[in-house]
Amino acid sequence: MIALDANGADGGPATVAAGARLSGLEVTLFGPASELDGEHVVDAPVKIEGHEEPVRAVRRKPEASIVQAAKAVGEGRADALVSAGSTGPTLAAATVSIKRIVGVHRPALAALIPVPGGPVLLLDAGASVEVRPERLVQFAHMGAAFMESVMGVAQPTVGLLSVGEEPGKGTPEVIEAHAVLSDGPLNFAGNVEGFDLPGAGTRVVVTDGFTGNVALKVMEGSSKTVRGAISEAARSSVVSSLGGLLMRGALGRVRSQFDPERVGGAILVGMRKPVVVAHGSFGPEGIAGALRLARRAVDEDMVGQTATALEAAGALRSAPVGSVEQMTPDSSEAS
Repeated sequence: MIALDANGADGGPATVAAGARLSGLEVTLFGPASELDGEHVVDAPVKIEGHEEPVRAVRRKPEASIVQAAKAVGEGRADALVSAGSTGPTLAAATVSIKRIVGVHRPALAALIPVPGGPVLLLDAGASVEVRPERLVQFAHMGAAFMESVMGVAQPTVGLLSVGEEPGKGTPEVIEAHAVLSDGPLNFAGNVEGFDLPGAGTRVVVTDGFTGNVALKVMEGSSKTVRGAISEAARSSVVSSLGGLLMRGALGRVRSQFDPERVGGAILVGMRKPVVVAHGSFGPEGIAGALRLARRAVDEDMVGQTATALEAAGALRSAPVGSVEQMTPDSSEAS
């Protein structure tokens, strides 16, 4: 069973419900019952608005749909959480009810970027602005574990996003993390630069949440602009229109490769149960993709494999963690 927050998506609860039906999976919808249908619906019309401070809102609104959905997962009534709402409330609700893997400093929002030869996993994409070297190291191991367990990529290459390929380039945090990862068990490719992202030079790209969120949105905006420019050029004249008809199949395949709905959104790695954050603009296909991504994470035991990989690499912090008091989501959001 997957707990699905029906509030927050741009298309409203009906769009989310359509995605649930399309997925073919067992789903419990948390949202306004008057706008939803199906066997498994929990009436939860209250939602947390994007302008509200996430942690405070989660504590003050226990009746909110995202809070109730996260609680269902934390209590074992559902296997995973999916939401197309704002990242901040989702992260806060998950931290309160689902909690982090013991020994994980911070969860990371891992976004699958649909590019030819990919997808590429970018993390952190907005869960935490500030970052320390040990957190970058954990992100690297968690990202690699996700790509292996869920995406089936054996020994994925891992790179640190920086301003140059040389080990001495970047912030002090990046330089220190580079030194640790260079001596570790991962298939570490060293530093990568921004223009390496679209080319899938490495399958996992690690950075702080601020940089990752900016990079992700630049790529999404660029992809949308390029797709629009191609469509406009194909309709600019009779000859172009004829050529567009002849290339419709090929152009459709290219468009599909860059479609973010195809990969299902981003996943919060480092939590004790899978948490998937779908883009607010997703239609039913994207919501269905997010649900399938969550289901794969459950079936492939992503959480267990992540914990095992972190422990084997000695990348877990020694002091037990898991309380919400030790974790306050930052203000950056990926959606």
